[in-house]
Amino acid sequence: MGEAAPVETIYTNGFSKLCTDNHHITYQDHSSWYEETIDDDLKWSFALNSVLHKGTSEFQDIALLDTKRFGKVLMIDGKMQSAEVDEFIYHECLIHPALLCHPKPKKVFIMGGGEGSAAREALKHKSIDEVVMCDIDQEVVEFCRTYLTVNKEAFCNKKLNLVINDAKAELEKRNNEKYDIIIGDLADPVEGGPCYQLYTKTFYETILKPKLNHHGIFVTQAGPAGIFTHKEVFSSIYNTIKQVFKYVVAYSAHVPSFADTWGWVMASDEPLLCIKAEEIDRKIEERIEGELVYLNGAAFISSATLNKTVSLSLLNEKHVYTEDDARFIPGHGLAYRI
Repeated sequence: MGEAAPVETIYTNGFSKLCTDNHHITYQDHSSWYEETIDDDLKWSFALNSVLHKGTSEFQDIALLDTKRFGKVLMIDGKMQSAEVDEFIYHECLIHPALLCHPKPKKVFIMGGGEGSAAREALKHKSIDEVVMCDIDQEVVEFCRTYLTVNKEAFCNKKLNLVINDAKAELEKRNNEKYDIIIGDLADPVEGGPCYQLYTKTFYETILKPKLNHHGIFVTQAGPAGIFTHKEVFSSIYNTIKQVFKYVVAYSAHVPSFADTWGWVMASDEPLLCIKAEEIDRKIEERIEGELVYLNGAAFISSATLNKTVSLSLLNEKHVYTEDDARFIPGHGLAYRI
């Protein structure tokens, strides 16, 4: 490969103004940074080695960055989706609690999940017969299948049924299909984004819930859950799901590359069976092939014990997520050199 062309700037979608023919940009100095605006008065930045790949789909801009601190980082519309060094925290927390709380999960439906990591974790469970991964954006899926080699085996697994479609439309058309677990591995609800409607009460109540089997469990990522950020969407998503399901558990964990605590919400109309740490550890040993890096029984019990501020916010939250009254996460990304 020849010498990379000089780079003048990288705009808010994280893509370069000048690049080589093969779209690989390498910075030779130590002053190239990616900066994500968390809010109007708060930014999160990290040093870059290079922009490995970039692309644009019908729905969003995609980039794979090589960062000094977090390894390969997947960016969608200028916002971090996952980082190589710590994505296991997010994905283990998203997937395993629900599957371990279910008596014997066999069929899983993942809304979104285009990078393949959620499917990778679900496929570790010995009882699984089928994982349907439904992502609206074929470009994202192909991008991740090509460049995120950590998920190569998951994409090749015969139990994975990959569908390119809007998750809402796909669930609606599967008239006779029901699932033990439905997972929301969707992008954050951002204004103008493609998926905020999949966080609404109407969607949960009329489309998603009827697709769950008896003892079925729904779990979704629910945005930042930090002491200063949990009111953006986390408390609202939790309260919205409470209007639809009888048993609801909110839990959170710190994800270093997100520079915040992250939240998930798990729900069912049957009691959730993950009660004691020892029982969770036993199920992990019996049901899962391979080792989990982050999650064990004690970690899950701890994650579901929220601090006083967040607990009170969830208890007192009145907002219900609807198409006409949605909440959105602020922020965008910017990369630059100085």
